[in-house]
Amino acid sequence: MAHRWRRVLDESLRPTGLSQSTWRTLFHLNHMGDGILQKDLAIAIGIEGPSLVRLLDNLEKDGLIERRAAANDRRGKTLHLTAEGRARNNEVMAIADEVRAQLLEGSTDTEIRTCLAVFDRLRANAETKIGEAE
Repeated sequence: MAHRWRRVLDESLRPTGLSQSTWRTLFHLNHMGDGILQKDLAIAIGIEGPSLVRLLDNLEKDGLIERRAAANDRRGKTLHLTAEGRARNNEVMAIADEVRAQLLEGSTDTEIRTCLAVFDRLRANAETKIGEAE
């Protein structure tokens, strides 16, 4: 379902000109807060450092983010959304809200809460299994 949901969202976001990697990066930057380290963003998004660097180079070139030297890490860079980056993220969120409403149409609040509870249980069980394997 996550794959199908993302496909519908990607299709809805196509007119914005933002790729999935771009809008996901803007979303995570906004969600995680201003001034996060590049390495923390890479972990959150689940991509390797070199791939993230290229993506961030493009976002910086487009004026959507700024990189700054990290105060506590000479080699680290912190990431900050620019005003344009926030505006683009707001555009993404508005479209995502529309998609969410369309895809959940006909579902009751009780059904959604039950579904989320099952997903939480699945995630917890999977994390337990991963922990056992390590």
